[in-house]
Amino acid sequence: MKLLAQQRDLQAKIPDIEKCLDIVATLQAKKDSNEALVADFEVSEGIYSRAKIEDAESVCLWLGANVMLQYSCEEATALLQTNLENAKASLEVLVADLQFLRDQVTITQVTTARVYNWDVHQRRVRQATTPKES
Repeated sequence: MKLLAQQRDLQAKIPDIEKCLDIVATLQAKKDSNEALVADFEVSEGIYSRAKIEDAESVCLWLGANVMLQYSCEEATALLQTNLENAKASLEVLVADLQFLRDQVTITQVTTARVYNWDVHQRRVRQATTPKES
């Protein structure tokens, strides 16, 4: 269950990181063209505001645990790219671990069934060889 929860978390995290990378790339493109970017952003749950972003030299990234840091666009891109690669690698390892566990569960179930069938066979052999009392 823990591995499945980690898999769900990573599968939700990867699109968020990719979206952040796209946003930083858009900011860099707008900065190079000296064009203002109009963006709608979420202030609070269900409350949005519109902002006009001009000359974005840096971005603030939410790191979690109530920590937000300001990075230059280049540093943010590098950090997000590293995080994306790490998340994808972790997801691959997690998927392999889950497949291994599924295989082990299947092997255990087959082994248990074989032991049970062997026991049933041994009981039948004992009953056949045991003289019946009349």
